[in-house]
Amino acid sequence: MIVSVHLVEVGWRRAPGLLRGQPDPADVPGLTYAEPVLSLPLRAGLLPRPGPGRAGLIAAWEDDRALDGFLAGHPLAQRLARGWHVRLEPLRVFGSWPKMPGLPKREHPVDDAEPVAVLTLGRPRLRRAAPFLRASGPAEHAAVNDPAVLASTALARPPHLVSTFSLWRSAAEMRGYAFDKDGPHQAAVRADRSRPFHHESAFIRFRPYASQGSWGGRDPLAAVAA
Repeated sequence: MIVSVHLVEVGWRRAPGLLRGQPDPADVPGLTYAEPVLSLPLRAGLLPRPGPGRAGLIAAWEDDRALDGFLAGHPLAQRLARGWHVRLEPLRVFGSWPKMPGLPKREHPVDDAEPVAVLTLGRPRLRRAAPFLRASGPAEHAAVNDPAVLASTALARPPHLVSTFSLWRSAAEMRGYAFDKDGPHQAAVRADRSRPFHHESAFIRFRPYASQGSWGGRDPLAAVAA
């Protein structure tokens, strides 16, 4: 199993149209999960900031060959081709995401100095939206300002999915952010455990092993891959 995240700037008038292009695993060989999303900058306050009109796709595949086949000829892949995508090896999941079975509950080995990616996924409880925004805002602000973050974005498919995706310079630095007991991320985790924000949620750690294209004018993994 592998996961891919795709992002492309299309402008705000065209971005919602990509949400209607959800691939069906029954029609795409080797595809096991697909979620078209809108992309917004991570927040420093209560509400999202306007972004450049970016859309994307979160997808899971049986293997690289399946993803290669999608990229070679699927109509949605053609619309995403001007952007950026990354291939991800799952390392560990906290929580669960039933539509993406097979994520490892026990951590796969990763060197402290290796770059890692983190994907959070949530199916929100609408009545808990305001507390969720209040709790997640400081955590997003801390991530945006962390020098170890190579790139980050909020992802959403309203009203069914809220998500974040971030690339970290090293696994050790990511853990320092995620598990700091006095930090805003752990404060948000405690608030969620006390009264869950989501019907279901997952925090998934990955090894990014291949990327292609441009995200905001660059490939954020190029520096650590050199």
